Amino acid sequence: MTNDVQLPELDSVGLLRYGWRQLTSMRTALILLMLLGIAAIPGSLVPQRTQNPMAVSAAFKGSPELSQWMDRLSLFDVYGSPWFSAIYILLFISLIGCVLPRTFEHFHAARALPPATPKNLNRMEFYSSWPATGNELEAARKWFKTNRFRILEKDGSISAEKGFLRETGNLFFHLALILILLGISLSSLFGMRGDAILNVGERFVNTPTSYDSLAYGKLFKDGKLESFILNIDNFDAKYNIVTNAPEDYTLSISLRRGNLENIEKHLIKVNSPLAIGNTKIYLQANGYSPVVTVRDSKGNVAMQGPIPFLSQDGNLRSIGAIKVPDADPQVGFVGSFVPTYARSNGNGAISVFPQALDPRLLLAAWSGDLGLDSGTPQSVYRIDTSSMSQLGLKSLKPGEVFIYPGGSITFEGYVQWVNLQIVNDPGKNFALLGAIVAILGLLASLFTRRRRIWIRVGDVVEVAGLAKNAAPGLEQELKVFIEAVKSEAKGEK
Repeated sequence: MTNDVQLPELDSVGLLRYGWRQLTSMRTALILLMLLGIAAIPGSLVPQRTQNPMAVSAAFKGSPELSQWMDRLSLFDVYGSPWFSAIYILLFISLIGCVLPRTFEHFHAARALPPATPKNLNRMEFYSSWPATGNELEAARKWFKTNRFRILEKDGSISAEKGFLRETGNLFFHLALILILLGISLSSLFGMRGDAILNVGERFVNTPTSYDSLAYGKLFKDGKLESFILNIDNFDAKYNIVTNAPEDYTLSISLRRGNLENIEKHLIKVNSPLAIGNTKIYLQANGYSPVVTVRDSKGNVAMQGPIPFLSQDGNLRSIGAIKVPDADPQVGFVGSFVPTYARSNGNGAISVFPQALDPRLLLAAWSGDLGLDSGTPQSVYRIDTSSMSQLGLKSLKPGEVFIYPGGSITFEGYVQWVNLQIVNDPGKNFALLGAIVAILGLLASLFTRRRRIWIRVGDVVEVAGLAKNAAPGLEQELKVFIEAVKSEAKGEK
C-alpha cells in the first residue's frame, strides 16, 4: 500500500517568489539574451520608419495589405515595439536579479580565507611527499607570499589559494552587460539623432525643421536641443592620385552658440567631431550638388540653385532628381553627375576620379504630374516617371544649356555638400565603459587559472593541489613549488 504525499499549494506570495527565482536564473537570462538577438533580426531585414521612411512608404504602396499586417506587428518600428521592449526590460531585470546577489556573495567570499587543509591529501591531484627536515612550512609560507597566494595556516599545515580573479572577471562581465543595457536605455529615452545635408555656403539653424531626418528618444523634448547656428564655409577633400582612395576630409565651419553673438571657427574631420554641450556633430559623407537654372517657355526662371545628388561609388558618380513643380506643365529631370567624365564599355558615362576635374551632368527631361500634391511622401532623389512623358536626353558641361520642348535648363556648375550627423547620446559613455569592462572581465575569466595548493608538515611533508575546471598548468606549478620548498629547507640559494 502506498501513501500519496500531498504537497501544499503555493499561495500568492510563494507563486511570486517562484516566478522571481525563475526570472532571475542564469538560464532565463541566457534565453532572453538569445530572444533579444532573434527579435532584432526583423529590424535589419524590414525598413524602419525612424531610419528609412521612404522605403516604408514604398512598401505600403506596393503591398498595402501585407504592410498593414506588418505594421500591426510593429515590424516597421521593431526597436520601439511593445514586444521588443518587453524582452529588453525582462532581460534587464533578469540580469540585475541574477548578477547582483552573486556580486555580494562574491565580495564576501573574496575577503574570506581559503578552506582548511583536507585530512587526506593523498586523494588530491599531483600528491607528493618526502621526509621532513623541519623548516618546510616557513619555506612554503615565503613562496606563497612571493607568488601572491592567500593562505590559511593551521595545525602544521598551510592552505593557499590563487586565481580568485576568474570569478571576479566573470561577474564584472555580467555587470558590464547591465551597464551596456543601461547606456542603451538612456540613449533611447533621452537621446536624439538627426542628419542634415548642407551645401557649402549654406547655414544650419539647430531647429527640428532644419533636419532631413530626426529621431527623438521617448523622453526627449524639442526644448532640449542645443542652441546654435553654423555656416558651412569650406570643404576640402584629398584623394590619392594612384588609388583614388580618400586621404583626408576637412570641413571648415563658423559657429554661433547660445547668445548667437560670438563667431567661432572650427574644423570637423571624420574622426574628430565638434562638441557643443552634450551634442556632437559628425562629418558622415560628402558629394556634389549640380547648380542649375530652369526656365519656362517664356524665359522666366522656374527654379535655380544647387541640387544634392547621392554618390553611388568611390569615384562619386552621383544620381539625383531635379523637380520643378512651378513650371507649367510640371517638369522633372532624372540626372547623373560625374566629377571626372569618361566612357565605359556598356556602362555609359562613369567617373574615373572623385575630384571634379572634368564634370558632366547627364539629364533625362520628363513632363507631367510629379505627384507632389498627392500627400504621399516621396524621395527627393527620385522621380516616378510612370505617368510622365520623356522630353529628351542631354549631356552638359558647366555653362551649357539643354533646350527641351517647353523650356530649358542650364548647368551653371557645382558645389560640394556634406552630410552632418548631429547626436545627443547621453548613454554612450555608459555603454562604452560597459564594453571595456566586459572585455576586461572576459579576458580575466578566460586566462586566469584558479587553483589551491596544500602543504602539511609532520614526519613527512605532504603536498597536493587542485585546479578548478581542470585548468592546465597546476602540475608544473607544483613542481616549481616543491623544488623551491626543498631548496629553502636545505638552505640553498
